[in-house]
Amino acid sequence: MSSKTIRHQHPAYRDDIGDLVTRRPVPGPAVEQIDPFLFLNHHGPQTYGRNNRGLPFGPHPHRGFETVTFILEGSLAHRDSGGHESVIHAGGVQWMTAGSGLVHAEVSPQSFLESGGPLEILQLWVNLPSRLKMTPPRYVGLQKEAIPALPLDDGKGVVNLIAGEWHGSRGPFESLTGVFMSTIALAAGGQVSFDGVRDRNVFLYVVRGAIRIAGEAARQHHLIELNEDGDSVDIEADSDAFLLFGHAQPIGEPVVAHGPFVMNTREEIQQAVRDYTNGKFGAMG
Repeated sequence: MSSKTIRHQHPAYRDDIGDLVTRRPVPGPAVEQIDPFLFLNHHGPQTYGRNNRGLPFGPHPHRGFETVTFILEGSLAHRDSGGHESVIHAGGVQWMTAGSGLVHAEVSPQSFLESGGPLEILQLWVNLPSRLKMTPPRYVGLQKEAIPALPLDDGKGVVNLIAGEWHGSRGPFESLTGVFMSTIALAAGGQVSFDGVRDRNVFLYVVRGAIRIAGEAARQHHLIELNEDGDSVDIEADSDAFLLFGHAQPIGEPVVAHGPFVMNTREEIQQAVRDYTNGKFGAMG
C-alpha cells in the first residue's frame, strides 16, 4: 500500500468579519475547491468578554450544497426556515443540507452573549451533484456525546468519527454522497492512517499543531492538498495537533457560485435568486 503525498499547502488568509477572527484556506489564490469541498471558514480561536455581540450570521439563504459546522469551543444557536432549532455546544457538529433552498441563522445563544467565553468554529461547504441540488432541505445537530470518539492504538490520539466508517465504527451523520468526515486530536508522536482513499479527494486542514504527511511537514492553518496517487493517508504529529480530515468521491461537474448559492449554471443561479426573492425558501419562524 502506498501513501498519498503532499502536492501543495494552501495558507488560510485572514478575512475577519467584524470582531470575529476568521481565516479561510479555500477558496484561495491557488485553489478554487477540493472537489466536492468548496469552502472553509475558521472562526477564532478567541475569547469574548461579557455582554458581547456574538456571531454575526443572521438569517441568510442557501441552495445547492451542504454546510457542516464544527463547534470546537463555545456554542452555536441554529434556526432555519424548515423549522429546525438547536443550540450545539463544544465538540458538537451540525450538518445542514440546503438542497432546494433554506434560510437559516447561526448566532450565539443568549447565555454566551451575556457571559462570553472562548469561541472557535469551523464551517465547511460540501457541494452536491446536479441530481441532488434540489433535494429537500434537512438538518441534524448533535452534541459531543453523540459523536464516537475512537482512541488510537498507540494511545496518543482520538478520531472523532462524524460521517462514514472507520475501524468497524460508523459516524452518526448520513452523507447523501458518501462523504467521510472526522476531526482528529493527536498528541506529539501520535500516528494515524486512513486507507480507502484511492480515487477520492482528501480534505485535510491543520487547525493547530504541526504534523507530517508521509514524512513531509505540514503547517498549522494550512489546507494540505494531496496528490492523487496513493491508497492511504499517513499522519504523524510533531506536536499536539488538531485536524479536520475528510474524503469524498469528486463530482466533476461545473461549479457556478454566487454568494450563498452554488449551482451548475448561471441560469440556475438566476433562478435561485428569483426563488429566494419570491419567498420560495420559506421564512424564519
